[in-house]
Amino acid sequence: MTPEQVAAASKPAVLELGDAFTRCPTTLRRARLLGISGWAFYVAGRAGALGDVRAETVAAVLGFLAPDAVADGWDAALRVVPPVEVAAATLDECCRWGDDRLGPVPDVGRLAVLLGHAVEAADATGMPLFAAWRAMPLPGRTRTPGARAAVGLRLLREHFAGAHLLAVRASGMTPLEAVLTGPEGEAGALACGWPPPYPPAAPLVRRRLWAEAVTDRLTASAFAALGPAGGAELLDLLTAARAHLNRAG
Repeated sequence: MTPEQVAAASKPAVLELGDAFTRCPTTLRRARLLGISGWAFYVAGRAGALGDVRAETVAAVLGFLAPDAVADGWDAALRVVPPVEVAAATLDECCRWGDDRLGPVPDVGRLAVLLGHAVEAADATGMPLFAAWRAMPLPGRTRTPGARAAVGLRLLREHFAGAHLLAVRASGMTPLEAVLTGPEGEAGALACGWPPPYPPAAPLVRRRLWAEAVTDRLTASAFAALGPAGGAELLDLLTAARAHLNRAG
């Protein structure tokens, strides 16, 4: 398989597994301990790696979330706790979830190694949020294979997200149009904070497909470092991890 093919094939699993810890009840409890809402924890948890920046900057980097919704979450968190502390708490919860849920997955140590190589090799040009996350200090929890795998998935997910935002803008679509042409359609747009009415999505499908292909091309450097055999092995391990978590509920 080519690096682009590995990128395309791995993307669904990375996007799912790299975000799974954010829906864990224990992770959401961390938000309450910090004194902020779940939405504020999500926004500041993702963008807090950038430091104390303005909401407009956060909205530009996150891209697919409505600017007003981003400002609501970011400013609410900023009034209570520094964003970098929320990001550190998010990373800690990611490690906890990985140790608990990915730890029992067969060959998780090998998965963590391959993900680590991919993250290290990824080109961060034009992707400031991914670059900021890759530079974040790792907590002590990353000593376990499950935690390292979870962090690798989280960082690789941000790499895909950053690449997709670049591809969407290059295609001529707005972030809202990209969300509307995605699998969740108008429900996804509403969840991302975009209020209706919405423009028709059908005329944009071809642009969406082009943007997906460009996303795969932009992320290919991460998987090229693994070589054909390593890329195929990563896909097998991601499939196994996904199946294990689905069986475990």
